[in-house]
Amino acid sequence: MSAYPENPVLVHVERAGIVESIHRGAWCFVDVDGKELAGSGHAEHPYFVRSSIKSIQALPLVETGAAERFAFSEEELAMAMASHSGEACHTETVAKTLQRLGLSEADLKCGAHPPNDPEVRYALRLGGGKPNALHNNCSGKHVGFLALAKHLGVPVENYLDPESEGQVLVRRAISDLSGVPESELIPGIDGCSAPTYRLPLVALGRAFARVTTPDGLAPERAACFRNMVDAAANHPVLIAGSHRRIDTDILRATRGRLFPKIGAEGIHAVGVRGEGRAIALKVDDGGLRALGAIVSALLEHLELLRGDEEREALAPWRGGVLRNYAGREVGRVSVVLS
Repeated sequence: MSAYPENPVLVHVERAGIVESIHRGAWCFVDVDGKELAGSGHAEHPYFVRSSIKSIQALPLVETGAAERFAFSEEELAMAMASHSGEACHTETVAKTLQRLGLSEADLKCGAHPPNDPEVRYALRLGGGKPNALHNNCSGKHVGFLALAKHLGVPVENYLDPESEGQVLVRRAISDLSGVPESELIPGIDGCSAPTYRLPLVALGRAFARVTTPDGLAPERAACFRNMVDAAANHPVLIAGSHRRIDTDILRATRGRLFPKIGAEGIHAVGVRGEGRAIALKVDDGGLRALGAIVSALLEHLELLRGDEEREALAPWRGGVLRNYAGREVGRVSVVLS
């Protein structure tokens, strides 16, 4: 196994004008052929891509006809690609889909965790409730996997087995779109228990460029991705959440022209619809503080934002002034891209 590379510093956290903390990472801006147009750090190194590729994990659901057979709405399709905050709009959509499939929460193998949305988490605790699998940020993806398994006629209880028919289709799609041979995709186990794979950032970027500009793909697959990305664009809150979620904010600000997707441990990708280009990013320490600042700075640096309205909508993510609990300015967060 290759050693983890030493990537450059991408973020400075300063106090009294002195660097107190740093965040390292790598990023690249690539086209549909994987040609690197810009970047910094070790973009050729493979990193676990986690939930950033949920659009590709959901492709077999649409491509096989499972979504059509089970009458997935656009909202349900968005949920199949979501890393959601556990709000009512999320949990109710997943519950509705499960019921229509003749399944229940007990069939979800993603596990339970508290809702990511702080207000929902507080209300649940205040009311004496306990988190369940519907609150898991990956529950929408899992209900998509279950629908795929039912459509293929294979046992639903094995839907996360890397060698199950559904997961083989997922792995094949990841290989096709990223350009990484299927034999090199060795599965790890994600936080939700689904298989997850390592890809070089250039390959992740290539895959995202193809998802968002699918003109060179087979017509049927291209149509699937156009419908899927439309679903995300039309339902940005379902893709992430209502409160301080960078993917929702990017989708809203750009009206779906940019298609973003976060993954755990500091992975992020953004495809530019119709332009055949995409960003892929890895923050070495997995920190969300750095990720939001870097993504928003990259969008501006690469001139992917159009007009003051888009820039202003994403300005809160760019770091800037740090304040303490008394509201006093104590430092700054700044992104270093040169």
